[in-house]
Amino acid sequence: MNNPQTDNSYFEAKKKLRLDHLPEKDPITVLDCYSGAGRIWNEIAKSTKKKIRILPIDKEKKRKDSFLQGDNLKFLASIDLSIFDIVDLDAYGVPFRQLDMVLSRAVSGQIIFITFIQSMFGIIPLQMLKKIGYPESMVKKCPSLFSKNGFEKFKQFLCLYGIRKITHFSPGRKHYIFISK
Repeated sequence: MNNPQTDNSYFEAKKKLRLDHLPEKDPITVLDCYSGAGRIWNEIAKSTKKKIRILPIDKEKKRKDSFLQGDNLKFLASIDLSIFDIVDLDAYGVPFRQLDMVLSRAVSGQIIFITFIQSMFGIIPLQMLKKIGYPESMVKKCPSLFSKNGFEKFKQFLCLYGIRKITHFSPGRKHYIFISK
């Protein structure tokens, strides 16, 4: 059974989504913003003949190899994202701030994998709702009202950045997403 905060829930489906959408080039560079122990990209690297170079980021020290330890928002603000073919945002919740930062600087053809999970209470980030046109005063009066159809609101947010097509696997309130800028 998959718990709400289990590392690599739906592991095989997430791995397949990534393998199915690897760029045609070789080598491939990946910025893994929630790398954990690095299992998913290590397994993908074993499953393809392509050379995959990974720059992992994580707050916790779950890895034995080299990685950037700390807040991924701080790293994202200073890293040249154009050198990466893939940016992976496999978070436990809604990585809105990270995705907003990535999409504002993404280059044409860049691949982004996103995990969008509405928590038990389903609150959608206020800043995302504001970006798609909901006034803060209204959202604060009744946040649960504005968190209905969270995935639809998330897709509206993606449209602001010109994303018109997504591929996703969605068991319940978990959405594993592929987009290309």
